[in-house]
Amino acid sequence: MKISRITFAAIIMLVGSCGAMPAKADTLTSRAAVAVTAVFAKSNALSSPKDVLNKSIQKEFANGTASGQANRIFRDQRTLADGTNESLDLAGVLTDPFGTVLTFVKVKVILIENLSTTQTLTVGGAASNQFINWVGTATDTIKIPPGGFFAIAAPVAGFAVTAATGDLLKVANSAGASCIYNIIIIGTSA
Repeated sequence: MKISRITFAAIIMLVGSCGAMPAKADTLTSRAAVAVTAVFAKSNALSSPKDVLNKSIQKEFANGTASGQANRIFRDQRTLADGTNESLDLAGVLTDPFGTVLTFVKVKVILIENLSTTQTLTVGGAASNQFINWVGTATDTIKIPPGGFFAIAAPVAGFAVTAATGDLLKVANSAGASCIYNIIIIGTSA
């Protein structure tokens, strides 16, 4: 008998100015984590041996633009209609949780969660100005099946974004129904 449980967590903490407080510089402290917990059990006549796995990988980012740092975050829940796609412009179009327009220079974390139970998302392969540094070539894509997720982190150097020529991250929905997905992008402004 096999018993398995997989747990995924991406923890993002955002601290900034609020209310009537004096204006302060934006500050981002974040942590991205993936955890797998599995219990493999096998019963026999005299015992029930188990193999237990608890593995967590986490990367923490202090505020800033250097190695191990990040100072920009985009997060959203988005809906794509049946068979449609969108190209997310990482340099000058997306906004942070407070409505400030973001221009990523480097991306440190991408997390995409497909909330659909029937639709597959395809990420990458924009028609032009492709953000490709997280894959290999302009036509490379990854597929996120129904209920699945994709996460990648580059905490040291990040993935370079080139405004106007290498800044579009395409997300496409397969045909059949609309698809809701969550996306988190953490990166730097320099």
